[in-house]
Amino acid sequence: MRPFRRVGSRRTSLMILLVALPVAVAGCTTSVQQPPAAGVVAQLSVDRFLAAANERDLVTMGRIFGTVDGPISDTGSTFGCFFKKIGSWFGGNACRKQQDVQVQMAAIANVLKHDDYKIVREEPVAGRLNEATRVYVNLTTPERQVTDVPFVVVRSKHGQWLVEEVDLKKVMGGG
Repeated sequence: MRPFRRVGSRRTSLMILLVALPVAVAGCTTSVQQPPAAGVVAQLSVDRFLAAANERDLVTMGRIFGTVDGPISDTGSTFGCFFKKIGSWFGGNACRKQQDVQVQMAAIANVLKHDDYKIVREEPVAGRLNEATRVYVNLTTPERQVTDVPFVVVRSKHGQWLVEEVDLKKVMGGG
């Protein structure tokens, strides 16, 4: 009987290892999906806010306008507002009435009424402890063209991007 002889087994093993190693390593990797860039999301918030202003959709405007603490329209429950009112005596902010929010959004909508707009650039807001970006918009209003209107957009505690400031004075011609 002939003895069993391995011919090229070392070479075959090496070939299998070279093919299997990349496959095994690829199976061990994790792909990390990054959230959209802050600027893109901030620009979308400005876009939605301007669309809502043109449609006089005051409820949507109130959901997109706010601070790090959340949308201005989030007035809280009666119980929560009770504690906020007490906190306001010591420097906190009291709850706002829904009626007051709608009056403020209506005033902003009147100023921001436009025929067209274009987002032209953005920049981070220096000196902020939270994520904030300034988005510049060129507005074409019924009366005139207004360039570089700044919108400050912040990331709330809950991850939403909210319009915090709009230079209405510039839009009205005084800026």
